[in-house]
Amino acid sequence: MGDEIKNLVKVWILAITCLSYCYHITSRIPKGLLRLMSILPIFYLFISLPLSLSSLLLTGVTSFFLTWLANFKLLLFAFGQGSLSQHNKLFHFVLVASLPIKIKQNPPPKSKNDTNPSSQISNPIQKSHQVSNFIKLVIKIILRVMLFLVYDYRQHIHHYAILVLYCCQVYLSLEIILTMSATLAFIFGFELEPQFDKPHLATSLQNFWGRRWNLMVTDILRSTVYNPVRRIFSRIIKQKWTQYPGVIITFVVSGFMHELIFYHLLRVLPTWEVTWFFVLQGVSVAVEIFIKKNLAIRWQLPPMVSRPLVVVFVVVTATWLFFPPLLRNNLF
Repeated sequence: MGDEIKNLVKVWILAITCLSYCYHITSRIPKGLLRLMSILPIFYLFISLPLSLSSLLLTGVTSFFLTWLANFKLLLFAFGQGSLSQHNKLFHFVLVASLPIKIKQNPPPKSKNDTNPSSQISNPIQKSHQVSNFIKLVIKIILRVMLFLVYDYRQHIHHYAILVLYCCQVYLSLEIILTMSATLAFIFGFELEPQFDKPHLATSLQNFWGRRWNLMVTDILRSTVYNPVRRIFSRIIKQKWTQYPGVIITFVVSGFMHELIFYHLLRVLPTWEVTWFFVLQGVSVAVEIFIKKNLAIRWQLPPMVSRPLVVVFVVVTATWLFFPPLLRNNLF
């Protein structure tokens, strides 16, 4: 474990050094192709760094933070877009690039006497909100630990019930990691956009993936894939139809990035089941949008019916396509 911690420290020292290079050097290069060329070695390095680690948790977090989010943020930065282009301090630049956070653009104004950014913690509303988040985090950690205890009795539990527990494990693990990252950013005085919005209450697949599940990733994919794809397709088809290739291609890219993270975790060649999971989700969302927009169906299912249907669809398709690579390699 000692060697793994040393490797982790080396990985993140190198990552911070690379981000400092992007801040000091590439930010002075005109945005566009030239700046993109100057960042290309960083892209390759951030894809390779998780392979220096062996722990599943540390490898997964590093892969998610650097290989996916940091690289996509730097891609936007190369063209003068995204959150990194809005920060003129090195510390802020590195923090936003390396953590799965999105800072609020228009936070509530501070009082004249509030000179210390971190002093907003003393605000009663903010303090109450943070206490609530801390309690929720503790509960999620307890539930996560309880899952480990339940797994000791998996031979007495139905296979499908175990798969549902795996879905809960993925959700809780991701929530815990993102909440801890948000807490670190809050300590330094940042007000952040929410990272999840009660995905179990989604009334449609579009609502689930677009407005409730892992909003940091959703925002990144919208800026780096969805919007550019719509602009490209608008040259060959009508604007109202560009939403459909935009949605499907965005999910395909998400599938590729999940395959890369799985490769970092498992160190085996992809079988592309995960990509097909996201292709299925993308096609389903596109069909749902088409039905709502073009068939003029005014009648909608009540939330008490649509919410469980959405959850069941995501869980069933995940157990069919998302989890098999993890189960074959005994990840859980």
